[in-house]
Amino acid sequence: MKVLNDLTLEQKVGQLLMCGFHGQHADEQITRLIRDYHVGGVIYFRRNVESIDQLTRLSTELQDMAAEAGALPLMISVDQEGGMVARIDQEGMTQVPGNMALGATGNPEYTLECAQILGRELKNIGIDMNLAPVVDVNNNPLNPVIGVRSYGEHAESVAAHGVAAITGYQSQGIAATAKHFPGHGDTAVDSHLGMVTVPHDRNRLEQMELLPFRKAIEARVDAIMTAHVMFPSIEPEPIPATLSHKVLSGLLREEMGFEGIIITDCLEMHAISKPYGVAEAAVRAVEAGADLILVSHTLQDQVAALEAIVEAVRTGRISEEVIHQAVERIMTWKRKRCGQQNDHLVSPKASETVEITDVEPVNCTESTETTDSSKLNESTLFEIASSSITIVHNDGLFPLNPEKDVYVIWPEVVQRTEVDEPWSHTESLGMALSQLRGRVREHKITTQPTLDEADRILADVSNSEQLIVCTYTSAGHLPKGQQYLVEKLSKNHSLIVIALRNPYDLLEISRPGSYVCTYENTPAVVRALSHVLTGGLQPTGSLPVRLR
Repeated sequence: MKVLNDLTLEQKVGQLLMCGFHGQHADEQITRLIRDYHVGGVIYFRRNVESIDQLTRLSTELQDMAAEAGALPLMISVDQEGGMVARIDQEGMTQVPGNMALGATGNPEYTLECAQILGRELKNIGIDMNLAPVVDVNNNPLNPVIGVRSYGEHAESVAAHGVAAITGYQSQGIAATAKHFPGHGDTAVDSHLGMVTVPHDRNRLEQMELLPFRKAIEARVDAIMTAHVMFPSIEPEPIPATLSHKVLSGLLREEMGFEGIIITDCLEMHAISKPYGVAEAAVRAVEAGADLILVSHTLQDQVAALEAIVEAVRTGRISEEVIHQAVERIMTWKRKRCGQQNDHLVSPKASETVEITDVEPVNCTESTETTDSSKLNESTLFEIASSSITIVHNDGLFPLNPEKDVYVIWPEVVQRTEVDEPWSHTESLGMALSQLRGRVREHKITTQPTLDEADRILADVSNSEQLIVCTYTSAGHLPKGQQYLVEKLSKNHSLIVIALRNPYDLLEISRPGSYVCTYENTPAVVRALSHVLTGGLQPTGSLPVRLR
């Protein structure tokens, strides 16, 4: 039997790291991290997923490895936000709507229901923490990294949906993670690529950015993720929130009263790694008050972060009591959330020693509930999609005339980014429309079409009677090829433009004959959209952002 004080410094520091790896089984990278460096957490990405059964076995394999090493159960997490950010999109995992689609429904009960569905499915495959919901208030049309990951631009609505998601996840035994504190919504730079500042005064931050996080804390959210963003009205030094003692310890811990786990966003993001380096940033994050350090990709950076924290404690830069307190918070979380290990961990208090006995591995068994969940939830997803699709204006171009042909231009996501990934199974609008009526032609393009490709389409659609152009923007601006195509077509055609992701696409094109926002291109949305265009469904969504 061990007690917390008997753990070596290296074992304690290992609990503070959450790491990713590149295999669909326990490869050399994650094996070394668990056995040699005692890491306490693992994060899954698409690269780790082949199928639901495979991922379930992987979770068991990793927990078995931790148990064999005499370690605490692992904290296994994933970014399964819904909509266009979903690391697991295989059969058996419900494609729940994303945040802005849910915000457009105006109904937090839908958000609660989706989080419950997703929470059950994640738990069944051995995942205990979802790095969601995003509670950033997206009030900047040029935001390249948040966008539809937000519930909208109104702080009160974001807070209500955020609390619903937190309640839904945690009711199923999944730790929710509100992100990105103190707020990444009013930015025009992606912190994966560089540093960004939110310059507003404290009064504005209280009314907008901080409100959803205060409500999340009131809802007893398990974890809050930091933003690699500078807030000069809180931290006058030019350092990002992730590395600021004033932000994490002063504001979040002391002033706002958060008692859960503070987790950093990935330290390999360029806003952190370029100016500081991952190792130094890991030390600074712990000094600032972070409990859990996320290093998602590179073994060299992961080991460097671990060793740098250990060295900082040994040289007196970081007090071992700081490490002790962080481990206590992590152990409290593991006792509450980690599979079948609950009986083996004693809830810690500041004044008492925590006991850890030998633990049994998590038993992640296959579940028919997971396998059947997509079919069981299909009607619910269609209902939510119908309530989210938003008609911004319609100059009589739909319902479509069944006697005339239809030409659809459909952009396909083929390139992976940090906030956008190709789906393993998709349904295009042309496919969905053809099931409801004939005479549908469809031309598929990439989201970054060349001008030559656009010109070929212009020639091909010259005689089309009903023309639907779908746009897709995952960054802050509509790609030039798509913009060019819409502008050229609008000179000779009355267009129905469908914004498949970013509602702000309207700001970069001439006013089309009709404009519809769907916020995502998931199968349920595409099927509902086909019924809207053919007159079989009247959607009820309202814009959660202003198109100004």
